[in-house]
Amino acid sequence: MPSWIDETEHIAKRQKIDAPATKGKPRGSRIFAPYRTVGLVSPTTVPFITLPLGKTTFQISTSVGKSIHTYDLRRGLNLVFISRPETLETITATCTWKQKILAAWGGGIKGKAGIWLFHRGRKVEELQIPSDFREELHSLRVFGSWIVGCCPTRVEIWKSTTLEHYTTIFPIGGNSFTGVMCTMPTLLNKVLLGKDDGSVDIWNVSVAKLVYTLLPTDINAGAVTALEPATALNLLAIARATGSLVIHDVCADKEVLRLNTQSTHRQSISSISFRSDGLGAGLDGRDDGIMATASIDSGDVQLWDLNDGGRAIGALRNAHNPASSNDSRTGGGINRIEFLAGQPVLITSGLDNSLKSWIFDENTNSHIPRLLHSRSGHASQITVLNFLPVEAEGADAVGKWLLSSSRDRSLWAWSLRRDGQSTELSQGNIQKKGKRYGIGLQTSLQEAPKLSLEDLKAPEITSIACCLNRDGGMGANTGGGGVWANIARSKQQKDDTPVTGWESIVTSHRGDKVARTWFWGRKKAGRWAFETKDGSEVKSVAITACGTFALLGSAAGGIDMFNLQSGQHRQRFPSAITPAQARKLKMQQFESLDSHHTGKFRIGEGKHSKAVTGLMVDNLNQTVFSCGLDGKLKFWDFAGGLLCHEIDWSAMTAITAARHHRQSDLIALCCDDLSIRVVDTETRKLIRELWGCVGQVTDFTFSSDGRWIIAASLDSVIRVWDLPTGHLIDAIRTKSPCTTLAISTTGEHLATAHASSIGVNIWTNRALFMNISTRQISEEEVGTTEFPWAAGEQGQSMLSSAYDDMVENDTVQYLQESITDQLSKSMTTLSLVPKSRWQTLMHLDIIAARNKPLEAPKAPEKAPFFLPSLEKPKQTNGTAVVQEDGTIAAAERSRVNALRKHGAQNAFTKLLYLAPVANEHFIDHLKSLSPANADVEIRCLNPVGLNNEFALFITSMISRLRQRRDYELIQAWMSVFLKIHGEALVEYPSVIELLTEWRLAQELESKRLGSVAGYCGGVISFLRSNR
Repeated sequence: MPSWIDETEHIAKRQKIDAPATKGKPRGSRIFAPYRTVGLVSPTTVPFITLPLGKTTFQISTSVGKSIHTYDLRRGLNLVFISRPETLETITATCTWKQKILAAWGGGIKGKAGIWLFHRGRKVEELQIPSDFREELHSLRVFGSWIVGCCPTRVEIWKSTTLEHYTTIFPIGGNSFTGVMCTMPTLLNKVLLGKDDGSVDIWNVSVAKLVYTLLPTDINAGAVTALEPATALNLLAIARATGSLVIHDVCADKEVLRLNTQSTHRQSISSISFRSDGLGAGLDGRDDGIMATASIDSGDVQLWDLNDGGRAIGALRNAHNPASSNDSRTGGGINRIEFLAGQPVLITSGLDNSLKSWIFDENTNSHIPRLLHSRSGHASQITVLNFLPVEAEGADAVGKWLLSSSRDRSLWAWSLRRDGQSTELSQGNIQKKGKRYGIGLQTSLQEAPKLSLEDLKAPEITSIACCLNRDGGMGANTGGGGVWANIARSKQQKDDTPVTGWESIVTSHRGDKVARTWFWGRKKAGRWAFETKDGSEVKSVAITACGTFALLGSAAGGIDMFNLQSGQHRQRFPSAITPAQARKLKMQQFESLDSHHTGKFRIGEGKHSKAVTGLMVDNLNQTVFSCGLDGKLKFWDFAGGLLCHEIDWSAMTAITAARHHRQSDLIALCCDDLSIRVVDTETRKLIRELWGCVGQVTDFTFSSDGRWIIAASLDSVIRVWDLPTGHLIDAIRTKSPCTTLAISTTGEHLATAHASSIGVNIWTNRALFMNISTRQISEEEVGTTEFPWAAGEQGQSMLSSAYDDMVENDTVQYLQESITDQLSKSMTTLSLVPKSRWQTLMHLDIIAARNKPLEAPKAPEKAPFFLPSLEKPKQTNGTAVVQEDGTIAAAERSRVNALRKHGAQNAFTKLLYLAPVANEHFIDHLKSLSPANADVEIRCLNPVGLNNEFALFITSMISRLRQRRDYELIQAWMSVFLKIHGEALVEYPSVIELLTEWRLAQELESKRLGSVAGYCGGVISFLRSNR
């Protein structure tokens, strides 16, 4: 068997059973504190709202769950406000009123509901909610002195002057409201409500009476899906579920215009808007009468000219991604469109988590607007997270950038400093490519193509590898070439434009046999699409530390290496053999000889029998590490492709993923038996087995310093293990399972993505500013932690999290556990006093001499005539306390001794006299002194009198040494004592006897420590040796 492990033996690390977990109350994480959420723009079905700010700009607000994001149009849709605090439940409806925003939240099954008012992101007021109100508000409107909220079975009305509840309206006739509501400028105190039967009720809210009902011409027209007043007086646009769209005169109850939507909309219209700047219609675009419609089931915006009977004049195709036909969890479609008042600008938002602004150019004859600004994020569940490595430019070295991929086939780069810098890495001109297949060019339902723009993107990303050493940045010359075209440059190009950088990111994709490259600096797709030589799916990728080579692991067990600069294939693992080598190898196997390789493995042997799930390369490009579903961890020679070593767990488990920490040469392996195994790549030995995950491990990673393993599992718990002790030291229980996680290279932030959200949650690391207990925790101590807020207000920054009350209590507990007593009386224990304190004490004389000025300060030669002269201060002797040789002056020592003679004993002397019976108090006091104060106290020890202070001090040191505690402090204190009083000790025979006793105790302890250290060193050398 080609392994150093016997397959008949079950290998398992011995579990520690002498350190049981301390039980406690459920609590949140001790290490990670919620900070903020990034990546959310417009992920819900709640329509956006607009607020004009004078004549200069508009603010657009979107709902992201429990908070509202406000963007400024003039600033390029820059995020300016995030509402705070978060609402108690999900926001269901919003509207603007003066300079404020009303947000309705909650209702439904949970019953808790409310309406809050926000001004510039801050909550300022709250509406009075009826006691029997339990429904979700689908829409809100403010007009005149009324605030109206519509539910399926009732309409609530408040007074805008007092914010008090006024009355409730219930539907008449047995049909419920659809939640669609609008007002007409010419109708005072009237609100129009759409119903399920296609009719529109007109209610007078001041008297709560039904005034009139607009009935549909067709009884099968379906429910009302959209209502919008036209720019012309008394005209109302009504859209119904069957796709019909009519312009209705409300005062005359007469249908003015019916538009043919069968060839333009496949589904019912959900949003309507009228252009109000008086342009866009007619042959020359100078007439009024433009209307836009959109559907939540489509990504297109249809434009209409309502003059001369109405006609469709164009369509803005793929303004947003349509609802995915392959994955129902990927959002798409348009939930609202709106023309800004008096502006040639159209605002759209979709369920693809995007907000866009479009502008109509006056100097062109096109009726189709062009994109002006855009803000977006992932439209589906995030699958992979990866912080950029430290080798990036200066801003990146502090963990600024985070890469993420999703089921929506996109790759995003998120900036944790400035939200406006976040961007999606380009996959080429998808719109232009779509036109080749007829996507976006169809004019009728029958001509619709079978493909969508989503199908033209690369498949879903499953793994990411990144190294920025060869990236070159934004201005790098990459040599041209198409996107993933595998076309090298011509010789002329090579001479004229030398390459200054190449791709720095490699990704694998679900169900695809090629791995794709990306330029980080230019934020776009690269030139190469590396294909596996066995033609199977790429399961794992890696990039060498130098950034020159990319490695691919296939589903069939093969490993291929490519050059990122030239795109050429360089090596296979195991290396390919020629026919002559194959014949010779067969002969050698027959004769049981191997002249080419002195180890166990021959050329061409060792290929994984199943999918390769992990690939890693060491820092020096000497060894390649691979693992697979066959349960084997293999070590390959980087240059020759030969198998050097393997660890076989095939009889016990399969390896599903691997992570490498290059600085510590450790590899963590995720196994299907719900364990995480850690291997030392230098000794090639298993050093840890981490257990505790209840469900399948979804993702895991090393901490930046390699001391922790952080893993997420399907039981919705994120666990943290301490590698030196093997203890489970922290756990975070969330409301939904974590699908992927990553920690920044500086250790400041932990990023997580969860199944219930399309945003990225950022957590701060408290361990950077405080001690974290490494004691084992139990499952009973794991409490549920809320997700970070989008605003970051509830979340804690790194500094604020360090001063949390919970953290302070935990720190006190940690210190009590650490310093209460030594682990064992047979172990020599060091103190927790900082190293600098006792080192300063030992070299205080050198420090004083170094700080002594070289020459006395000189007076200025001649002061200006306009400055008055000052009296010269009296000269003082700077050596009154500390002389040139660092000793205490005689005057100072006499003063201290005089105080002692008169009975004025300080704390040091009192505790020294009590040391024979309470030595612990004296040692604790001596620890608390600064180096200068400790030096003064030791210098002032007086051997004359009833109590020989020399003898008491030495006896205290001997007692502490025999207790084997504070070893380095005892050595420092005795060293200073002997250096100061060495000449005076010979005059006292009793002190000489005590010094002899100290020397014997010191020799015994030194010999014991030397033998234990030598034994440990021998065992470690034996284990690390290649035997």
